[in-house]
Amino acid sequence: MKKVLSFDIDQTLNIAKTPIPDEIAELLIRCLNFYEIAPISGQKFEQFLIQIVDRLIEKGVTTKQLEHLHLFVAQGTQYYRYKSTGDNYDAANWERVYNFPLTDEQVAKITETIEAAARELGYWEADKLAEGDEIIENRLSQVTFSALGQKAGTEAKYAWDPDCKKREKIVARCKELAPEFDYEIGGTTSINAITPGMNKVFGMTHLLEELSVEKADILYFGDMTQPGGNDYPVVQMGIDTITVRSHEDTAYALRGILGVTE
Repeated sequence: MKKVLSFDIDQTLNIAKTPIPDEIAELLIRCLNFYEIAPISGQKFEQFLIQIVDRLIEKGVTTKQLEHLHLFVAQGTQYYRYKSTGDNYDAANWERVYNFPLTDEQVAKITETIEAAARELGYWEADKLAEGDEIIENRLSQVTFSALGQKAGTEAKYAWDPDCKKREKIVARCKELAPEFDYEIGGTTSINAITPGMNKVFGMTHLLEELSVEKADILYFGDMTQPGGNDYPVVQMGIDTITVRSHEDTAYALRGILGVTE
């Protein structure tokens, strides 16, 4: 029997950059009674709270259940866990266990490289940004390019690069300009730039250590499991993986898992 259910977020637990839907929240709460739940994504900590934790709170998750929820932020280069101090939820009780940040120089070089590549290829969409939004974001242990920013509508994001061809071109050019970094395609419009080795292999390796489990104890769900996708390193590790294309696929699988667990 598996001990850990681990998930990518965008297009695995939700519609990209939106809070998880009711059914996913309800299924995850039920899963917390039997499994350690470990979302791992390129997103920043605040987005984990908005997209997952806040929805679980709305659906009645207990603080004891939250102690079995493990947030592996920025591809697992940051790890947060909840320390319950009573029955009432307090966001201040999230403890950051570790963080491996980039240097200021690395952030500057990655930012310069991605912008240069996107501009050169005609994929710099600054004119489409919402007020106060940004295309390139420093997430401490990674830098993320989001072609239309974080606030763009879901429809626009899904339409921008559905076959990943635009981002594949940007990644190829970035590798020419700054080969000392790795670049992974994720979500609907994103590229995550990291130092070599700081991808989901790093995150999943630390998950194994922090939760004291073996690879065989984990079942992973992701939508970008193809070579070059940000879930592919998990596949390469030999961790059992379910490839999904939407949160509906994930819900279907979780209903089956709970059907033989509860």
